[in-house]
Amino acid sequence: SPPRAPKTMADTKLIGFGNPLLDISAVVEQDVLDKWGAKLNDAILAEDKHKPMYAELAESHPVEYIAGGATQNSIRVAQWVMGKPGSTAFVGCVGKDQFGDKLEQAARGDGVNAAYMKHPETPTGTCAVLVKGGERSLVANLSAANCYEISHYETAEIQELVTAANIVYCAGFFLTVSPPTMIALGKHVAEKHKTFCLNLSAPFICQFFKDPLLSVMPYVDFLFGNESEAAEFGKAMGWGEELDVVALKAAAMPKESGSPPPPPPLPPG
Repeated sequence: SPPRAPKTMADTKLIGFGNPLLDISAVVEQDVLDKWGAKLNDAILAEDKHKPMYAELAESHPVEYIAGGATQNSIRVAQWVMGKPGSTAFVGCVGKDQFGDKLEQAARGDGVNAAYMKHPETPTGTCAVLVKGGERSLVANLSAANCYEISHYETAEIQELVTAANIVYCAGFFLTVSPPTMIALGKHVAEKHKTFCLNLSAPFICQFFKDPLLSVMPYVDFLFGNESEAAEFGKAMGWGEELDVVALKAAAMPKESGSPPPPPPLPPG
């Protein structure tokens, strides 16, 4: 069936900015995880040593190709909950290729207004999803997703979507790509008294991207994270690893808008 076309940009209530990736999912054995240095309940960015993994995985295991990327997945679920086509929008960078077309078809088919920047030379990003015993490990090869530029955010099309939306959501993974875009979003949200939601996403964000994370935190109204991410955030900030302490101290961080946010949702599991 043809994609469900969103009504108008004015229908947008929630917009997400993130890394659109095509998930390559497979149920694997422990030796596969060990070979690639992957840990369950974790996410990492692919290094040169991981580049052969995607083709090898497709050859050695039954794989599923699934439209993914943490933020895009969250937006698609939110769209399903909200129901009305065009209630949500998603922005990120894909390649001008078949995988990028698949991602756009999947998002629009769900009623999401997919407003991608399309890179002419870099292929659409992929993410290996290694599943074992009900848990998973993610190895993301960002490719085109890593090429997002704030100039795309500044276009009239994206500005219209951002202006219409009341809620902005980003995964912490986008901090590895375009902190300037996230700061620009944050300033808009603070000025217009909207809501900014950020997910810590993975321990490595707190470990290696602390400065970009802290540059965005003054604009954050709701901070999401699981136990391991919250503990790593607490360690990075010198607060320790007790979840209740981390949540309260995060909630007390200065806000650009001046109004303190509610305590962050830091769910177990």
